[in-house]
Amino acid sequence: ADLLACLPPELRARAPTVAKIAVGMSGAGVYRVEAGGRAYVLKCASERDSVATWRARLHVQQAAGRAGVAPRVVHADEARRAIVSELVVDRSFPAFYGNPTTRDAAIEHLPSALRAVPALPVPDGVAPADMRAFLQKVWSGLAGFAVPAFAADVVRRLLDESPPPAERAPVMSHNDANPSNLVFDGARVLLLDWDTAGPNDPFYDLAAVAVFLRMDDATCARLIALHDGAPLAAVPARFAYQRRFIAGLCGAMFLHLARVAGHAGAGGADTLDAAPTLGECHQQMRAGALDLATGPGRVRFGLALLRASAEFAA
Repeated sequence: ADLLACLPPELRARAPTVAKIAVGMSGAGVYRVEAGGRAYVLKCASERDSVATWRARLHVQQAAGRAGVAPRVVHADEARRAIVSELVVDRSFPAFYGNPTTRDAAIEHLPSALRAVPALPVPDGVAPADMRAFLQKVWSGLAGFAVPAFAADVVRRLLDESPPPAERAPVMSHNDANPSNLVFDGARVLLLDWDTAGPNDPFYDLAAVAVFLRMDDATCARLIALHDGAPLAAVPARFAYQRRFIAGLCGAMFLHLARVAGHAGAGGADTLDAAPTLGECHQQMRAGALDLATGPGRVRFGLALLRASAEFAA
């Protein structure tokens, strides 16, 4: 594809440079564009995506940009299914949260972003996500792939148990609020990659953040209280369920991605206690010893998430 043709005329006139950043899990190509002393992100949808799907994602991203919870969209090319948005310089929210001297401030920054997402318009014809059906599909796709007994037990429990009743109606959710999609510019937390956005449980995004930032129950209760603007004595059962479910779902997804990458299996004899923890994985990623772009890295992180789900249930 002619990437320069995806840019608006005013950027093409400024002798832009285009460099690949990544290929998303959806197959989309993501590029950094430098033009006229400013930086942008160009995202070209996968050829598998229909124009209707691309258009719905565009409308969500535009609305999120106007609400100040996503980088602002500056150009959209429907014929090429391309979106150009402002590049936000990331100062690392995980580092901001991980520093004990700034953790309180970090927690106070999160709710303003997550609280704005439910107010975004739901695209026409988009129904609430059936995450249990999605987990079943992912797990079925792992048939024949070696997984530890504890991992299978985690997923089986999630699929068999009845979730606590929902006390709140579904709302617009980002649905992938992991740290790689959180950008901190020093003043605001913004969310990237809105491809999976849609109606979901109001606790879903909050629980996802809690899983990946390894928040304890007291921190989770504080996050929910700040989000809702009301004091909270304990973590609600529905939130606890979503936190456990998300850890299990994401763990299964990373095992699936490892299989796609050609990995032979996750080691069926591994026990829960022998599996890595999320904390250990984060330390290894910071040290460059764990790469989530590789099959072994995906297996290790997937097992850590499944272990976290099991420990949440304990």
